[in-house]
Amino acid sequence: MSETLESVAIDVDHKELAEQLLAQAKEQGVELVGPNGLLNQLTKNVLETALDAEMAEHLGYDKHDPAGRGSGNSRNGSRSKTVFTEIGPVEIEVPRDTNSDFDPVIVKKRQRRLTGVDEIVLSLTAKGLTTGEIAAHFDDVYGATVSKDTISRIADKVIEEMTEWCNRPLESVYPLVFIDAIFVKVRDGQVTNRPIYVAIGVTCAGERDILGLWAGDGGEGAKFWLSVLTEIKNRGTADVCIVVCDGLKGLPEAINTVWSRAVVQTCVIHLLRNTFRYASRRYWDQIAKDIRPVYTAATEAAAKERFTEFTEKWGAQYPAITQLWENAWSEFVPFLDYDVEIRRVICSTNAVESLNARYRRAIRARGHFPTEQAAMKCLYLVTRSLDPTGRGKARWAMRWKPALNAFAITFNPKFPLVGRV
Repeated sequence: MSETLESVAIDVDHKELAEQLLAQAKEQGVELVGPNGLLNQLTKNVLETALDAEMAEHLGYDKHDPAGRGSGNSRNGSRSKTVFTEIGPVEIEVPRDTNSDFDPVIVKKRQRRLTGVDEIVLSLTAKGLTTGEIAAHFDDVYGATVSKDTISRIADKVIEEMTEWCNRPLESVYPLVFIDAIFVKVRDGQVTNRPIYVAIGVTCAGERDILGLWAGDGGEGAKFWLSVLTEIKNRGTADVCIVVCDGLKGLPEAINTVWSRAVVQTCVIHLLRNTFRYASRRYWDQIAKDIRPVYTAATEAAAKERFTEFTEKWGAQYPAITQLWENAWSEFVPFLDYDVEIRRVICSTNAVESLNARYRRAIRARGHFPTEQAAMKCLYLVTRSLDPTGRGKARWAMRWKPALNAFAITFNPKFPLVGRV
């Protein structure tokens, strides 16, 4: 109870102190931000006080304490140093000792930036800004000069972290895995389109888990997907219930080579997206309303009947849409055999669409990348920004338990969690 009261008292003191400082700054005409602003001076005082405390702990006695006489080491003045913080550059006085063995922690030797600045750089990089644009941002907002080389070195710190993330152990079973590729422009002699392969799993806890990012050459190919899926299996994923993919030739065979019991399902979302590409935007809402009964039908016969009605209304105006669905019908049909809860999970692709939207936004902002590694670094930082743990996890569906039970029943005995649900 006493700890709670002390905590409340400290909070009140902080609030009163802030009000007093603001009132005093207002009376003296001091700005809140800026080189000589209130926040700048407060940051300077806090850092210098912390450094003085570290020096006292290092020496074993406080400043002007007679106990320090004859100790063999003492204070030896200070030196000026400018550090870059979240509020801009701050000039501080760093204490020195006669033995020159004082190694501060709060602001380390040769450290010119506080850690918060690095996070700002990584956040801006994740949004697709170039090193030059980030440097201009710091100049405009903070009035500080940060070189493009410095910004590049800060961003390069995540490469080791990215490598570790791409090789981390995975779940033993994923009820659902989405695989897709997005294309980025890389300037390698000339600007070319490079595929970045993305695999997204839905865990047994109902969370989206980005399994990794892989850079490929040329166009998207089933052979490269085979190597990606094999790597996922080697990282611990022994089985997958359903793998959702686009209609890439040879991809179903590649999937079943790695997980022989997995069901391969053509992505309904890709099919719908391709449908809208053939139609004028003014009719999108009508087409979406008319095509919905097809992929929400209870049986294949009912879906075929609804599709005939759709064709009668739109077939003459957009024959390519009719042909698209007819060509994909055999790959689409397995979707109709699933329980309604499984269908709902497959169609609830907000987590996938949100991720792809973030990726594409960063890619569009950047235009093209100087190297393949720069593209991977940018997309990893986007993934990292989605979740504080850096793994890009998010809730997939609100009603996950009914879906988990449906997976366990539908894929029994294939579903290894049946005995542990």
